[in-house]
Amino acid sequence: MYEQQFRELVEKYSEQLYWHVRSIVGSHEDADDILQEVFVKVWKALPGFRGDASVQTWLWRIATNEALSFLRKQRVRAALRFASLDAEAERVIDDDPWFDGDEAQRKLAVAVAKLPDKQRAVFCMRYFEELPYEEISGITGTSVGALKASYHQAAEKIKASVELAD
Repeated sequence: MYEQQFRELVEKYSEQLYWHVRSIVGSHEDADDILQEVFVKVWKALPGFRGDASVQTWLWRIATNEALSFLRKQRVRAALRFASLDAEAERVIDDDPWFDGDEAQRKLAVAVAKLPDKQRAVFCMRYFEELPYEEISGITGTSVGALKASYHQAAEKIKASVELAD
């Protein structure tokens, strides 16, 4: 019974979840790896899913948490190597063979990658995925007011970063 439900979830949401995770972590390879972890967690948790939230909100919550966990690990690794996170963010984008954007898209991607992790996730869900604040609230467990403030701060940081890059 759960196998069929799982297959349907994978079929229906894989691409959307991939792009959700990719917008947060910035790299195709990392997004692919994280997506596999997401579906492992979904498989394990599916029998206990009670339906308190919609399936989509539940999946996005798992994917967002996995992406943020990955970013935290990346921060620790960068700190241990005494590497600049900003330089690391640019390297990930520049080294990604799947990035096919123009210079303006590159500047935006770099600016987004420099945001604090949770702010990055909120910005990506709102700006790229156009999710309503209420849905992001269900995914993150954060109030709508706090999300609006976080998004505004992220947008200001991105604007300043892009203007500096010009």
